[in-house]
Amino acid sequence: MTDSAKSWPDLAGRIIDDETGRRHMLPVRVYFEDTDAGGIAYHASYIRWCERGRTDFLRLLGTDSRRLIDGSDSHEPAAFVVRRMNCDFLRPSRMDDVLEVETRVKELGGASVTLLQTVKLAGRPVFEALVTVVLVAVSGKPLRLSAVIRDAFSPAP
Repeated sequence: MTDSAKSWPDLAGRIIDDETGRRHMLPVRVYFEDTDAGGIAYHASYIRWCERGRTDFLRLLGTDSRRLIDGSDSHEPAAFVVRRMNCDFLRPSRMDDVLEVETRVKELGGASVTLLQTVKLAGRPVFEALVTVVLVAVSGKPLRLSAVIRDAFSPAP
C-alpha cells in the first residue's frame, strides 16, 4: 500500500459485504467542471464517475488495472474494456451534490463481467448503468477470467 493510500484510506471508496451481497461504494462530489451551463451534472460525467467506481472496485479487490496491463496479474498483459453500456438518467444532480457510485457484480461470464452501477443522491438513484466489461489481452483476444479474479468478484463468506 502506498503512503498516500495509508493517509487517505477511503480515497478508493470501500467494499461492503452484507446480506444484499458485495458492492463497492465510491463517493464523488459534483464540481463546476462536471456541469453544464445550467449547473446540472453533464451526462458524460456519470460515465466518468462509473469508470472510477469500476477501477477502484478492482483496486480494492487486489486486481487493479495497472497490474493487469503490466501482466503481473496474469500470464499475458490484459485490460478490462467496456463492451456494452446501457444507461438510464433518472433525475438530475447539481453542482456541490455528494453522490455515491455503487457497483455490484450482476453476472460473471467466461471472459466478461456484467456490473450494475447506480449513482445515488441521498440514497435515491439518479443514474443507472448496466455495464459489460471483457478481459482482453493486449493482442486483442478475449481472455478467460482467472480463478483469482473470479474469486475476487464473489462475495465474502
